[in-house]
Amino acid sequence: MTLAAIKTKAAALKSGFAAAGALPVDCPVLLPAETLLDLYGEDIRTRAFLTHDPVRGEVILRPDFTLPVVQKHMAEGAEPARYTYAGEIFRRQEEHPERPSEYHQVGYEVFDRADPAGADAEVFARFAEALAPYGLRAIVGDIGILIAAVSGLETSAARKAAMMRHIWRPRRFRALLERYAGRAPVPPTRTALLKAADPMAATGPVIGLRDEDEIALRLAALRADAAEPPLPAGQVDLIEALVRVSETCGYALERLRDIAVDMPAISGAVDRLAARCEALAARGVDVNNLPFDANFGRTSMEYYDGFVFGFSAPGHPDWPLVASGGRYDALTRQLGQGREIPAVGGVIRPGLLVDLEEGTA
Repeated sequence: MTLAAIKTKAAALKSGFAAAGALPVDCPVLLPAETLLDLYGEDIRTRAFLTHDPVRGEVILRPDFTLPVVQKHMAEGAEPARYTYAGEIFRRQEEHPERPSEYHQVGYEVFDRADPAGADAEVFARFAEALAPYGLRAIVGDIGILIAAVSGLETSAARKAAMMRHIWRPRRFRALLERYAGRAPVPPTRTALLKAADPMAATGPVIGLRDEDEIALRLAALRADAAEPPLPAGQVDLIEALVRVSETCGYALERLRDIAVDMPAISGAVDRLAARCEALAARGVDVNNLPFDANFGRTSMEYYDGFVFGFSAPGHPDWPLVASGGRYDALTRQLGQGREIPAVGGVIRPGLLVDLEEGTA
């Protein structure tokens, strides 16, 4: 595989998206770190390359194109809009050191409030068409259903917020669910801490970034949480049933409708899934054989909040997804300074397509 071959493949994919009506755009390689840190917190430092510019302060090497494209659209874009781009991105690979930390992406993004289900289907169908020669396996999911389920739980706003933050970290989410349900033992150290009349009395000097007032606020939050009643067992069981849904789209929709009878908070999200399935079928996608997994997309970037999809290469279980994408309406609200527009898009890794072509050859 050569860099020239990757760039040629990227240019061909980008040209195909442009021919479908997308406006080609360029994005800077160095982005202000403050925006990403505000969105994702300090966790972003484990996944991206940060450095210091003497004039601009802390900056980040572009970890993907979606954020700068959203910023560009919210600042100057008309509605509706479609964009395409190609270029290098940079990701730290601490969990997968065998994978490259610098590679190319080609993307297609749609900003259109008129028909979200139709836009979802459009993006997926464009990718399916572009990737058809490669024998990839497609899969879809919907983060919005789990978000709706958490929103409808009978618990405090603080607990809901904590679970929302960790939807994209399944292990942490599971640990919170177990703790809030009263199924996980409280560590003895925390029990002793919360029982102490003055937890700070026997401590030494304050070391670290938190001062005494911040520590006191955290202790108050822990005490308030400890006083919360456990999550109703029935609701916990429904969440667990929801995340286990893994069927073809038609059967998954039936199962989710059954769950919605006892968890009406997800009814709207399930209706949106049904509309998306209809829109996909109208574009020629065989939804009866399209796999749906309620957990899919929960370990990707945190801005996806609805439809998610991916294309993997059979026979290469060690590879990342060849293509992936999804809906990120909330990101446009966060970056739009009071404006928002439903948006969906995805990216392809042309280097992996070149690998597949060379392997076939």
